[in-house]
Amino acid sequence: MRIGLGLLMGVVCVGSSFGQTVARPPLMQAPKVAECAVKDSWATPAEKTCYGTTPDYAETMAYLARVQAAAAEQVKIEPFGKTGEGRDLDIVIVSRDGVFDPAAVHAAKRPIVLVQNSIHAGEMDGKDACLALLRDMVISKTKAALLERAVFVFIPMYNADGHERRSPYNRINQDGPAEMGWRGNGTNLNLNRDYLKADAPETRAFMAMFHRWLPDFFVDDHVTDGADYQYDVTFTIDDGPNVPSATAKWVDEVATPELEKYVDAHGHLAFPTYVTLMNDSDPAEGLGFNDDPPRFSTGYMILEGRPAMLVELHMLKDYRTRVTGNYEILAGLVEMMNRDADKVIALNAAADKEAAEMGAHPLNNVKYPLALGWSGQTTPVLFRGYKFTRQLSEVSGAMWVKYAEEPWNVSLPIQTGFRVTAETTLPAAYIIPAQWTKVIDVLAAHQVEIARTTAEWSGDVETYRCAGMAWQGPPFEGRHPTFNGETMHDAGKFGSCVAVREKMSFPAGSAVVRLNQRLSKVVVEWLEPAGPDSALQWGFFDAIFEQKEYGEAYVLEELAREMMAKDPKLKAEFEKKVASDPAFAGSSYARLNFFYERSPWFAANRVGLYPVGRLGRVDGVPVGN
Repeated sequence: MRIGLGLLMGVVCVGSSFGQTVARPPLMQAPKVAECAVKDSWATPAEKTCYGTTPDYAETMAYLARVQAAAAEQVKIEPFGKTGEGRDLDIVIVSRDGVFDPAAVHAAKRPIVLVQNSIHAGEMDGKDACLALLRDMVISKTKAALLERAVFVFIPMYNADGHERRSPYNRINQDGPAEMGWRGNGTNLNLNRDYLKADAPETRAFMAMFHRWLPDFFVDDHVTDGADYQYDVTFTIDDGPNVPSATAKWVDEVATPELEKYVDAHGHLAFPTYVTLMNDSDPAEGLGFNDDPPRFSTGYMILEGRPAMLVELHMLKDYRTRVTGNYEILAGLVEMMNRDADKVIALNAAADKEAAEMGAHPLNNVKYPLALGWSGQTTPVLFRGYKFTRQLSEVSGAMWVKYAEEPWNVSLPIQTGFRVTAETTLPAAYIIPAQWTKVIDVLAAHQVEIARTTAEWSGDVETYRCAGMAWQGPPFEGRHPTFNGETMHDAGKFGSCVAVREKMSFPAGSAVVRLNQRLSKVVVEWLEPAGPDSALQWGFFDAIFEQKEYGEAYVLEELAREMMAKDPKLKAEFEKKVASDPAFAGSSYARLNFFYERSPWFAANRVGLYPVGRLGRVDGVPVGN
């Protein structure tokens, strides 16, 4: 889920499972596990308890191992890394003919669908849906047709450490199961904010696995927080400015409407938008716009050139409804990928080609959008919610939204369109000084192609001078970024970076990263300061804003007099500031620093000078392999 708990504070948990309106258990009361007589020996662990529980790590892997043993010709469990606490990370590969090698699958023009589950391990619905779908593909064979051409790959528990931090009290706003996992990983990082900065071992393992398989469609399964409404399945497939136009057209005209129809036809109610209210305290004001920066899985997939779907099951529906809803949207997607395989594979190849040509015309007038906002435009949409009342709360002092059980089918405005809030022209390549190892290491973790200089090199490059930066006080994902937590629109809000040309020197071993590769968009989003999840925004370049050398007062007293004697305009500027700025006039430090900042000694500090160079051409730079 993306939305925080703000809206839910004060929400009365009443609503419905699909098909009927039922009272929900009060908040803070763990659901009771029903006695359930299941005769099917291949029932999933969740089905055996009538969806009262979800299996733990060991029980999940035991069920998967049993399926693999019974259908070894079609199922393979493959490890791709370890969590911080040492648990295995696995993918489950399902192929009709036992071809488990991704290169062979791609060569045969068979589409690969990769589904990620339990990144927020309290939201494990997709895991139990995938266990059931796997069983029906290869054991009961009721969904065997889904493997006609497609290869189904899923991660059962991506945040495996958080998955084992189980408790009935991990998600106050969720109706079941009895115990669920934790949102953060073993070091309390939210893995769905880590895709571009790649701090966590799970993220780095994911990158290696993803590039080995390079799926044709990616799914990230979640459960919402937020408002109450009738839908049990909501979903979003990105179609913004950084998505190739042909892919966006297929998403808008084919994938999204067909998945909505499929889910609705199979006993659930879908809404093809992740529900965000424009005003948390008044649902009648309409629905907001969802940004998808590359800290998120689906936002990162835009940089990979692959269509991706965020699935959000509704937290106030019972666990059976949520798991079966997740099952149906996955089944509908795989069915569509079998049918549209050639189309989607061709779209992905075109996206790769487009990315590899991004640096072909360096420093031209073609703009690359780095951050997105909404346009302010709205369009009406039929929204199936629940009636609600609003009253001033004597507890919180804010408006208290209380939902009823009565359906509220209403036309609401929804924000539409995109507005680019930051953009850049593209160089042919970037050059990163060798000493900025952590910045280069992140690109290496993404498996970006990196060359190294074989000797020291100096030259005029385009770069940025940044000033006015401020950092978030409370930590966000283990860092103190220059943006305000979850709100990507604040990226760069606390400062600005202005393009300049500088004579810069780069030691041997500096990284040269060309934009003639498939992962060009990853490079640009990481190295352009204005990017919402750039290295600068996340604090990887904080040290450039630290002044290391200063002037002593007795030295600056003489320097100030010399400078004013040589420059009457500077003297007049100083005197005007003293006369007009009482705070400045009353600070001896500020008055002396006025002259230091205008001296060659301050320029040598290079405070705020971005150390990464933008190269219009690589010719003349001593680059090795």
